[in-house]
Amino acid sequence: MQNVDYIIRADFLLTMEGDLSVIKDGAVAVTGSDIIDTGTFSDISKQYTSENLLSGKNKAVFPGLINTHTHAAMVYFRGLADDLPLMDWLQNHIWPAEGKWMSEEFVGDAVELACLEMLKAGVTTYTDMYFFQNAAGKKLEKIGMRGVLGAGVIDFPFTGYAASVEDYFTNAERHINNWKGSELVYPCIAPHATYTCGPDNYKRSNDISEKYNVPIHTHLAETQFEVGECQRRYGKTPVEYLEGMGLLSERLSAAHCVWLTDNEIELLARRKVGVAHCIESNLKLASGFAPVAKMLKAGIKIGLGTDGAASNNDLSILGEMSTAAKVHKAVSGDPTVLDSKTALLMATRYGAEILGLGDKIGSIKPGKRADLVIADLDQPHLLPIYDIYSHITYCMRPSDIETVMVNGKILVENGKPTTMDEAEIMDKARVWQEKIKS
Repeated sequence: MQNVDYIIRADFLLTMEGDLSVIKDGAVAVTGSDIIDTGTFSDISKQYTSENLLSGKNKAVFPGLINTHTHAAMVYFRGLADDLPLMDWLQNHIWPAEGKWMSEEFVGDAVELACLEMLKAGVTTYTDMYFFQNAAGKKLEKIGMRGVLGAGVIDFPFTGYAASVEDYFTNAERHINNWKGSELVYPCIAPHATYTCGPDNYKRSNDISEKYNVPIHTHLAETQFEVGECQRRYGKTPVEYLEGMGLLSERLSAAHCVWLTDNEIELLARRKVGVAHCIESNLKLASGFAPVAKMLKAGIKIGLGTDGAASNNDLSILGEMSTAAKVHKAVSGDPTVLDSKTALLMATRYGAEILGLGDKIGSIKPGKRADLVIADLDQPHLLPIYDIYSHITYCMRPSDIETVMVNGKILVENGKPTTMDEAEIMDKARVWQEKIKS
C-alpha cells in the first residue's frame, strides 16, 4: 500500500477527461502538489492509504474552476458605476477612479478580496489584465492561488505606474523576469484593446510574448464601437487588425469576441486562438451576444470569464456557466446548444488549454496538479439528483463549495479560507470604500 497525503472521496467524481463519464463513489489520491491516481473508492483504497481522508456523503468533486478573463483589483469598484454603456462607463467613471486611486497598495489589498471571493466560489485559477501585477503576484504566492497575471499595456501614460509608453514594456519585462518559473504565478503581457493600443504597441507586446514564450491576452471585438473605431482608424476589423500584425496564434487568448464574422470565426479557429467568453459582463454592458455556438462548432476552444467586478458584478464562474448555457439556447433557438457538460468543460479543461496550462490543470488526471473542488450536495436546491452535470451548471451556488485545494494544499475548508484572514480583508475593503466614496 502506498501512503499518500490525501484521499478525497465523493459520491460523484467528475474528472473532465475522456468521455466525461462520472465515477460514482469515486476517489482521488494526492501527494504533494500532484494527483497520483483516480478511480472508484474501492479501487483507490486497495492501493493507497492516507491519514487525511476527505470524505462524506452527498459530495461532488470536480476540477478547480478557471476564470479566463478578469481585472481582479477592480473588485474595489464593484457597483461604483452601473447601468451605463461601455465607453461612458470607462471614460467617465472607471478610468478617472483608477487614475485617482491606483497604486501598489490598492492592487494588493483589492486582489486579496478578489481571491477570497473566487476561492470561496471554487475558482482556483484566474487570468488577469491590470497594472502593478507584482503586488498581485506576491498576494497569490502568500494565499496559494494560481494566476496568469497580464501586465497591462496602453498608448498613454498612467499616473503612478507608467510615465511613458516605454514604462509599460519595462514593467512588463520586469514582471515576466520576476515570475517566470513560478509554480503559481504565470506572467503574461496584456495589450488592452484595439482602441487603446496602436500597432507599434501591439507588435512590441507580441515580440515580448515570443521572446519569453509567455501568453498574450487582449480584449477583442467586444463592442460595435470597437469594431467601428478600428475600421475608421485602420480600415480593418479588430480581428483583421491583429491578424495583419501576426498576433493571432496559440499564445493569444482573446476576451469577449462578440462581433465576429463567419470568416473571422474560421480564422480564429485556424490560428488556434483561445476565447474568454464573459457573458454576464456582455449582457450588463449591452455589448451583444458572442457567437459561441458557431465558435464551438468551428473548433475554437472557449473558456469562461467574469470580467472585472465593476462590470459584472461578481467573480462567480458558476454564475457564468448557468447564464451562458441558458442565454445561448435562447439566442440560437436551440435548447441543445451549450449543454451542461460543455459548460463545465469551458469552466475547467478548455479554460486551462487556452491559457497554455492544459498539461498542468483543468482536469483530474494523474500527473496534473491537485486543483480540486469539493461541493456539498446536501442542499434543498440540489435535490433530487438525476444528472450531476446539470446540477452543477444550473443549480449550484458558490455557497455550496465546501473545500478547495490548489497545488495539493487546502485553501478553503468547510467554506472558510485557511490562508487568509477573511475579517481583515473585508475590513480593508470597507476602509477603501470610504476613501473612494469621499
